[in-house]
Amino acid sequence: MAKVVLDHIRKEYENGFVAVHDASFEINDGEFVVLVGPSGCGKSTTLRMIAGLESITSGALSIGERVVNDVAPKDRDIAMVFQNYALYPHMTVYENMAFGLKLRKFVKKEIEERVHQAAEILGIRSILDRKPKQLSGGQRQRVALGRAIVRDPQVFLFDEPLSNLDAKLRVQMRTEIARLHAQLKATMIYVTHDQVEAMTMGDRIVVLKDGVVQQIDTPLNLYNKPDNQFVAGFIGSPSMNFIKGTVVREGAPQFVAEAEAFHFDFRGKVPGTAEGVVMGIRPEDIRIETPSVDSDDIIVEVDIDVVEPMGNEIFVYAHAGPHPLVARVAPQHVPMVGSKVSFSFETHKLHFFDVESGETLRLP
Repeated sequence: MAKVVLDHIRKEYENGFVAVHDASFEINDGEFVVLVGPSGCGKSTTLRMIAGLESITSGALSIGERVVNDVAPKDRDIAMVFQNYALYPHMTVYENMAFGLKLRKFVKKEIEERVHQAAEILGIRSILDRKPKQLSGGQRQRVALGRAIVRDPQVFLFDEPLSNLDAKLRVQMRTEIARLHAQLKATMIYVTHDQVEAMTMGDRIVVLKDGVVQQIDTPLNLYNKPDNQFVAGFIGSPSMNFIKGTVVREGAPQFVAEAEAFHFDFRGKVPGTAEGVVMGIRPEDIRIETPSVDSDDIIVEVDIDVVEPMGNEIFVYAHAGPHPLVARVAPQHVPMVGSKVSFSFETHKLHFFDVESGETLRLP
């Protein structure tokens, strides 16, 4: 296995469009790193540059100890699993998994050993004699994984490999790939637009937007300490609630929501120095029940719009003036749609962002 280093990587096309701006980060030997972001953010382009399927405009890309900018894909010692399984329909599962090894002139005995070992790991030994049309979506995905495993590459690359599967099977295959990583201890780079996949699978996550790296961190740090409003809103489902407002600093400092929907006093340090701010609160940090008398929680009067019982939790959609809010609460009695209730915000769970730049405002 090997470390992958991107040093000021840039991808610009002939028409002047820049898909990736100055990407610099390291993926350690044996690490599972997820590239995540909305469509068009540059995550797949970055992966394809690592694979050698896209040229690099500037910067240096290293796999192991060598710079591979001008190294052909077949000589980079990587294996890639695509969104499309790309299995040969006229070949059996065994033949599909063995094909790449045959091209590389491996001896028959080693091919058999590698294919059977990979099939054992993935639990597909019983289907080695079947053809792709006889397989389910999950089985085809396992065969595509097996074809990568037999290569024993330095780096595994995954380009949205689960997007063609149904929801239940995606969850199952997420677990399978995570287990596979733990078993192989391989360097893996995984691209997805699904932040749930990113949070549950990655050792670290690289969040991209418009070709620019927004933040690189562990899943929990991204969730609890986002660097900007985009990361805060992208990570988490339902996403963080955002409320525009101003900080009034005369006298006792206050946050006043736009349209004066509500306001509250800052009982501690005031974030940043700007007047225009965006307050953020995650749905699970909102409660419907009234806090105790000595609580520092903030009370906001809201009108309920929609209630979604999910079994183990309830999503309550509401609004305070022009500001939509969603709360994620435990199963309980919830007032009817159209009624007024009090939302309670946990003060120490509030986030604040600069209204212009979107950057997180840290407490002084």
